[in-house]
Amino acid sequence: MATQNLGIIMHGVTGRMGMNQHLIRSIVAIRNEGGVLLSDGTRIMPEPILVGRNAEKIEALARQYGIARWSTDLDAALANPDDTVFFDAGSTQMRPALLDKALKAGKHIYCEKPIATTLEEALKIAQTAQASGRKHGVVQDKLFLPGLRKLDLLRRSGFFGRMLSVRLEFGYWVFEGDLQPIQRPSWNYRAEDGGGMILDMMCHWRYVLDNLFGEVQSISCMGATHIPERWDENGKPYKATADDAAYATATLTGHGGEPVIAQLNMSWVTRVRRDDLVTFHVDGTHGSAVAGLQDCYIQDRMATPRPVWNPDVKQNMNFFDQWQKVPDTESFDNGFKIQWEHFIRHVAEDAPYRWTLGEGAKGLQLVDLAIQSWRERRWIDVPALPL
Repeated sequence: MATQNLGIIMHGVTGRMGMNQHLIRSIVAIRNEGGVLLSDGTRIMPEPILVGRNAEKIEALARQYGIARWSTDLDAALANPDDTVFFDAGSTQMRPALLDKALKAGKHIYCEKPIATTLEEALKIAQTAQASGRKHGVVQDKLFLPGLRKLDLLRRSGFFGRMLSVRLEFGYWVFEGDLQPIQRPSWNYRAEDGGGMILDMMCHWRYVLDNLFGEVQSISCMGATHIPERWDENGKPYKATADDAAYATATLTGHGGEPVIAQLNMSWVTRVRRDDLVTFHVDGTHGSAVAGLQDCYIQDRMATPRPVWNPDVKQNMNFFDQWQKVPDTESFDNGFKIQWEHFIRHVAEDAPYRWTLGEGAKGLQLVDLAIQSWRERRWIDVPALPL
């Protein structure tokens, strides 16, 4: 069995997401498994070079995970013809310029989301990538979560009948930093540094809604900065200028002319009393389901209980016990790793791949429209993008 190397420039992997999910759990894991198997039996072995500004951090990371190459010189890395893929998980604000630079160097590009901070920038880099003839992709990891894959299986099986509504609940309490250490980077709460709930999460919800429940047709959104002051990594107080919560309603394409209604609650200032940090509750005429990151629970029409409203009597039904858990009928790998394998096959053998920068631009479109809706206090329709 032949093995071919694929040189990958990995930029921004000293950050939490880039290091944990993309380097360690994806590329290092793929290398430890002997590479990505192609349809003809060939294996593709990722050969990364880690690139960043802090030489000490980059060198230590490379040494720890058996990566032979690292550099602080991005231009030199881009000039190497043996490295044909550029990956970025660094700052969102720098991303469009970095992707454009990599495309001009003739590289295929793959990156974290959001692909930019504005729709204008996102459309420009997506159109540049399409015109370049290079392969391009954006991370859409939540489509590969076990819980959502089970939801997708239910949808494709016809379990829901006519889908009626989706209710998304996302978030948890992020400590302010005065009494307990923060568990998210402080820049997340500064708009000037690319922070904000709507910018961070609406990109995710766009591809989840479009792919699993129906394409987004319109949106109404309100954001909020509930905690106006926070403390950074060094214990220094700062003003929170970005939204830390958002509350939205959207209409999705449905069946028979009736839209699917989606309710999206997302907050970093909420305390969790639900199955998981994110849950998707889907109701349909024939059944309902609730999915988290890993598990999914269902209740079909013949197993639906008959509660009766009586505020004078203590409720004796345990509603959680009335749901059936969808069994794990297959082994679910890490979602980031799965998408990396898809992209590597796309580059190596032109395997089908739909999670392009154009799809990433759709995420920024929903971000912009959600912010516009918040600012103008009205519903906004979602037009087709010029892609």
